[in-house]
Amino acid sequence: MIVDSPQGLFCPGGAFHLDPFGPAQRAVITHAHGDHARAGNASYLCTPHTAALLRRRLGEAAIVETMEYGERRRIGDVVVSFHPAGHMLGSAQVRTEGADGVWVLSGDYKREADPTCAPFEPLKCDVFVTEASYALPIFRWDPPTDVAREIAAWWLSNSRKASLLFCYALGKAQRLLGELAALTDRPAFVHGAVEPFAAVYRAAGVRLLPTRLIEDQRSFAGELILAPITARGTPWMKRFRAFESAFASGLLRIRGTRRRRGFDRGFVISDHADWPGVLRTIRETGAQRVLATHGHRDALVRWLREAGVEAAPIGVAAPPLDPEGT
Repeated sequence: MIVDSPQGLFCPGGAFHLDPFGPAQRAVITHAHGDHARAGNASYLCTPHTAALLRRRLGEAAIVETMEYGERRRIGDVVVSFHPAGHMLGSAQVRTEGADGVWVLSGDYKREADPTCAPFEPLKCDVFVTEASYALPIFRWDPPTDVAREIAAWWLSNSRKASLLFCYALGKAQRLLGELAALTDRPAFVHGAVEPFAAVYRAAGVRLLPTRLIEDQRSFAGELILAPITARGTPWMKRFRAFESAFASGLLRIRGTRRRRGFDRGFVISDHADWPGVLRTIRETGAQRVLATHGHRDALVRWLREAGVEAAPIGVAAPPLDPEGT
């Protein structure tokens, strides 16, 4: 049902690619992050919320079709539907049904609660294609509400400094704003890369902390600022006279990461499934066969085989985790 191709994963029965990394005639997209939804495809099929985010990234000229969660559409010899992945607003698993049974491509997913997107929906299938970004026993997440309280306490403690929190501009930043909105209504400042995506979330009815764009003419002492990691070390940083810096990522579960990267604080929060989440999800699918892609796929495949599960890697060898998308 799903095979490798020069452009990435391909469904021969439907003649479409899934999150292609090379230009494709028809791209079925799981979510709007740049490593899954690239420019240059002739057409895109995704959920409506993903489409709104894609148009922010790719422009209005992109040809984007949409399907709601649970809607079924025949494409060639297969029936395709989208189901919530819990990764970010609009993120979807792709369920494909045809002569080879039911296959589900997870896309990126997580199992923890997130106020900014629909929760993950377990799907029964014959073959499950799972991401493996954090598929090692070391990766186990704390409750996100606890992490949000840690961030709020850090922010409150910095009355004479700016609290500069680096995170991915799309998805992670909005999730943090959503988690903090349950604790306070005090506005946060955001980098210009964050605000356009926050506007899409608000238009979708998601409650976020109030945000203000950075202005040059004021002190930022006592304020929280959310910015992408790409802004670190750039001239944009010169406006902050005194600040503490922090990074929000699942990578910080690895001991010493915060210190090696030179952050004052680190907050372990990820939009990917942790080790228990991956194993739980595989069990819940009831899949007879598991294919692993991205991240620690080889380690996951080895563990599954030793546990008696038929498993194999799929897709190109994954590059190191992008710290912005974790």
